[in-house]
Amino acid sequence: MLPLMIMLCLCLSFAQKLYVVERERGTLAVIEKDELKKEIGGLGDLNHATVKFLKKRAYVISRDGYLSMIDTSTDRLLRKVKVGESTIGLTFCGDKVAVANYSPKTVLLLSSELSILHRFETGSRNVGIKSYGKLLVFSLMDRDEVWVVDCEDLSIVERFERVGDMPFDALLSGNSYVVGFFGESAVGLLNLDTMTYKKVRFRKSAEEIVLKIPHFGLWGVLGDTAYIPAVGERKIHIVSLKDFSYIGSLELPGLPVFAAVSPNGRFLAVNYSGDMKDYLSLIDVRSLHLVEIRKLG
Repeated sequence: MLPLMIMLCLCLSFAQKLYVVERERGTLAVIEKDELKKEIGGLGDLNHATVKFLKKRAYVISRDGYLSMIDTSTDRLLRKVKVGESTIGLTFCGDKVAVANYSPKTVLLLSSELSILHRFETGSRNVGIKSYGKLLVFSLMDRDEVWVVDCEDLSIVERFERVGDMPFDALLSGNSYVVGFFGESAVGLLNLDTMTYKKVRFRKSAEEIVLKIPHFGLWGVLGDTAYIPAVGERKIHIVSLKDFSYIGSLELPGLPVFAAVSPNGRFLAVNYSGDMKDYLSLIDVRSLHLVEIRKLG
C-alpha cells in the first residue's frame, strides 16, 4: 500500500529521501527508507505549497508568502524570507529563484541565497511561472497577458496581450509554454524560440469541443502524452503534447482529481472525489487497462 499512497502525496524526492508536505501541520516531513526521520516546521501556510530543488538546497514557497531555503544534507532550515502576502508559484531561472505573487501584484527574482534582485510590477495576480533557458515566462490572470522576461539583464522581452479569458495555469512542453484559461475551453501555445502565439481547442470534430482544462498540476505527463482528468466526468482524456491533437479517453469508476505517472513510466495513478474519494486506481500506460483499484482511506 505504501508505494500507492506515496504517489498521492504532495512529495518531492531528492537522492534517497522523500520530502512530503504535511499541509495541516504546516511541516515538511523527511522520509528515508520508509521511515520518518524529521519534520521541518516554521515554513508558513503550506496549503498549495511548492517545493523545488536546486543543487543541495530545497526551496519551499508557502501560500502566505514565505520562501524558505533548506539544506538537503542536514535538513536544516537555513533562511526564510517574506516575498509576498499571497504567493502561488516558484521556479528557477539559471541560478536565480523566481516567485509569482497574487498579492502584491508582483513577480520577484531572488538570488539562490534569497536576496531580492528585481521586482516586476504587473498590476495583476500572477500564475503559471516557468523558465526556459535564460527566459522567465508567466501569465497575468487579471490582464489576460503573458510576459517573457530575461533573467540575466532583467528586461521584458515580450508582452503578449489578449491571450485568452483569464489565464490560470501553465506548463512547459519542449519549447512551448502552454497556458489554460478559466473563461474558455482552450489552451494558448507560446513558442519560446520564435516568440509566436496561437490558441487551440481540443476537438474530436470541427464542432465538438472535447474537454475543459483543469489545473495542469492535476495532469499526468509521460513524454509527449498528457493524461488529463475530466472535469465532472468519470474519465481521463489523452492528448498529444506534440500537436495538441485528441488521442482518446479512458473510462474510470469515479470522478478523477489527480493523475500521476509512476517514476518508471509504466503506470498512471488516479485518485477521486465524491463517492470514490477513498480509492486509488492504477492504470497500465501501455495497454490503458485498469489493473488495480484500492481503498486507501
